[in-house]
Amino acid sequence: MIQLKTMLNCIDNSGATIVECIANLRMKRHGRIGDRIIVVVQKSRSMGDSGPGNTSAAAANKVRRGDIRHAIIVRTAKKVQRKDGMVVRFDDNACALIGKNGEPLGTRINGIVGAELRSKQQSKLLSLASMHV
Repeated sequence: MIQLKTMLNCIDNSGATIVECIANLRMKRHGRIGDRIIVVVQKSRSMGDSGPGNTSAAAANKVRRGDIRHAIIVRTAKKVQRKDGMVVRFDDNACALIGKNGEPLGTRINGIVGAELRSKQQSKLLSLASMHV
């Protein structure tokens, strides 16, 4: 269950590591796997000093601390029961950052994502992930 002020791990390579949920775009009480949320970046990856000659570090980090972005929930610590009766629970809450048009900001997703993304028409995130359960 992802709600206001929930801290999530960001598992793509967009440059953010920890984000905080500030809004749920679903009009219910909490977000589930595959739901779109609005997050603020709390902690970002530091890729070294980006001096005048080092532009690759700035290009690798697409987000900075304090940026407000859209995200898709890919893992939740709350148990989810599927139609076939299987109950799935992950160790942490995680998301992947997306643009306003729905395209992922990162080019790679590190870790496992929930298979519920397929029913929510998020197949682009499934193809970027190494494994889905």
